[in-house]
Amino acid sequence: MFKKILIANRGEIALRVMRSAKEMGIKTVAVYSDADRKSPHVMFADEAVHIGASPSNQSYLVFDKIIDAARQTGAEAIHPGYGFLSENANFSEHVSKSGLVFIGPTPEAMRIMGSKLGAKDAAKKNLTCPWCLVPIMQSLIYRRQNKLQWAWVFRF
Repeated sequence: MFKKILIANRGEIALRVMRSAKEMGIKTVAVYSDADRKSPHVMFADEAVHIGASPSNQSYLVFDKIIDAARQTGAEAIHPGYGFLSENANFSEHVSKSGLVFIGPTPEAMRIMGSKLGAKDAAKKNLTCPWCLVPIMQSLIYRRQNKLQWAWVFRF
């Protein structure tokens, strides 16, 4: 279990993660921009680090600022919260390469699941019950090639 984590998000999302962490006895670190200096998530965290100007592309979306804040406070892991960085495979990879732990899916899983077709292919390869997949998705992909055939199957 981690002793301290950084939450790379703000507002209610960050508060929810912090509450859960504190219930587990884990210290929390908030990051904040100029606009969020007095936000509830900043006040609730055990520690807080300023990471830049108000626009998110100058603060919350700058990987190195988040990672530097984690290192500066001794956080062992980074929780992305929801949105912002939670589905960003590059951020997850960057965190892992920095020696910290990303609390969430691996970059590979994000890349696969970020594509409906990739996710469906991965499911096909790993399912023990092939009938668990809905076949319509595959039919829609090939509908231009087999328009008349599928029209007959679906009785159009």
